Amino acid sequence: MKKYNIGIVVSEYNFDITSMMLERAKEHAKFLDVNVAKIVTVPGVFDMPIAIKHMLKDSEIDGVVTLGAVIEGETEHDDIVIQHAARKITDLALEYDKPVTLGITGPGMTRLQAEDRIDKAREAVEACVKLLKALP
Repeated sequence: MKKYNIGIVVSEYNFDITSMMLERAKEHAKFLDVNVAKIVTVPGVFDMPIAIKHMLKDSEIDGVVTLGAVIEGETEHDDIVIQHAARKITDLALEYDKPVTLGITGPGMTRLQAEDRIDKAREAVEACVKLLKALP
């Protein structure tokens, strides 16, 4: 069976949370016998699409996992960030015909809720691998 190569795009915004998400994602990829071929750190969730696009252009990358934590602020900025990022991430997956999974928690969550959701990174890796196995 083919060993899959995945890329991970991780936001450095709220890096105290996302760095732990990255570690959990790498551990789970190893457990699933999937190679993390490339990791790209971007300033924030809103900045992910261009990094994702570069990864998807790489024929060696089979799928991409996104990791981020969009924590509620005093304005509705968190809603705008996640809505636009999620839409573009979906568009890129369809454009390149490769899985791109949403391991981004939020919006509307507190820092404590973000900490409680660190393991969602494992679920994003799991979803990517399941999609790779399901798609021809």
